Amino acid sequence: MAKDYSNISVDLDLDDGRTVTCDTITVLEVNGQSYIALMPREENVSEEDAEIWFYGLKGDIEDDDKEPELIYIDDDETYEAVIDAFDEYLDELDFEEMDPD
Repeated sequence: MAKDYSNISVDLDLDDGRTVTCDTITVLEVNGQSYIALMPREENVSEEDAEIWFYGLKGDIEDDDKEPELIYIDDDETYEAVIDAFDEYLDELDFEEMDPD
């Protein structure tokens, strides 16, 4: 069963000076590295139409004493591997919804 991170939000400072609050969807492990999937909170956007942002994660997202560091993914191969892992996560959620147990 996938771990629920929905109660954890992240504020990102963008290059244009805006701060965007994002909901954490999940934390993924890919090749021994942690990655975080974030969904920006936007008004008038359905979950199906929302963007998902992926970042490398250094530190523990659940540790209230230390703020984790988000790392931009600049390698295309790594980014594709993270997207594949996210797709598997979504498939797992769909399977859990279908499973009556």
